[in-house]
Amino acid sequence: MKAVRLEATGQLLLSEVEKPVPGPGELLVRIEACGICGTDRHLFHGEFPSKPPVTLGHEFAGIIEAVGAGVADFRPGMRVTGDPNIACGRCEECRRGRVNLCRNLRAIGIHRDGGFADYVVLPQKQAFALPLGLDPLHGAFCEPLACCLHGVDLANIKTGASVIVLGGGVIGLLTVQLARLAGATRILLVTRNADKRALAETLGATATFDPSKADAVSGITGHSGLLPGGADIVFECAGVAETMMQAPKLARRGGTAVILGVMPQGAKIEIEPFDLLFREVNLVSSFLNPFTHQRAADLIASGAVKVEPLISRRITLEQASEAIANPAPSGEIRALVTSSR
Repeated sequence: MKAVRLEATGQLLLSEVEKPVPGPGELLVRIEACGICGTDRHLFHGEFPSKPPVTLGHEFAGIIEAVGAGVADFRPGMRVTGDPNIACGRCEECRRGRVNLCRNLRAIGIHRDGGFADYVVLPQKQAFALPLGLDPLHGAFCEPLACCLHGVDLANIKTGASVIVLGGGVIGLLTVQLARLAGATRILLVTRNADKRALAETLGATATFDPSKADAVSGITGHSGLLPGGADIVFECAGVAETMMQAPKLARRGGTAVILGVMPQGAKIEIEPFDLLFREVNLVSSFLNPFTHQRAADLIASGAVKVEPLISRRITLEQASEAIANPAPSGEIRALVTSSR
């Protein structure tokens, strides 16, 4: 079968590899769609810890082709999405219920072979059923939505809250929708891209802001700004230094800033501790998707969260290496690698 393999930092190849065989408790899944995440680009550049050689791809959905011994709840022909983050269940963090912080965490598409391939092996405990009538491309959004759900859970949005979302990519646009579902009544998306601002307003943003036209902090939180004094909750979803530094400044006194975006490992930014202290801003980091994948699958299957507008392009496995090795084109939200089988 074909697979897109990270052989080493900066070396990504489409290779012919053996079709995997599911072991006990595992499913063999024929991949229908797999999303290209910013983390895949970080992996290519050596900016995120990984275990090459490995097949990349951690946002996937597909059809079960075969099951290993002991599998009871799944059968061939079912469509599933996979939670790529496999916790050990034994370490101190797992015993505390913090499976996303597992000391022995292994992720499909990062530490073990993933979804940029014709097939992937998925432990049954990481599989979640999707309706056969669901567009399989939509199923590939379950993993990023699950990560957004964890961030929204940590934010503890109250009905009537004000929310700022920094970044108009897939994480930002999913978070806009979740904030609306959580009861926020003022939702402001901040991005330079006009098309993403327009899309955000169709998905639940009550206003948008272009930071290329004016300083975001003064233009939003100032006396005549869109949200004078700042927002109850700010979500950093861009993963760049500028917005990481802006996030706590955009929160109101006693507000919360949630870090959802991923910066390269080792990157540093400036934070003003006195400002955080004096205004008692709660700075929260959100990592992965503990116990949220089923909720994400349900939200997408029900149509409560819209993902079709987030699909920018569909590409083949043959095109995936080039797409991952290069920056996303301007305005792209999510590129999906689709099966030709």
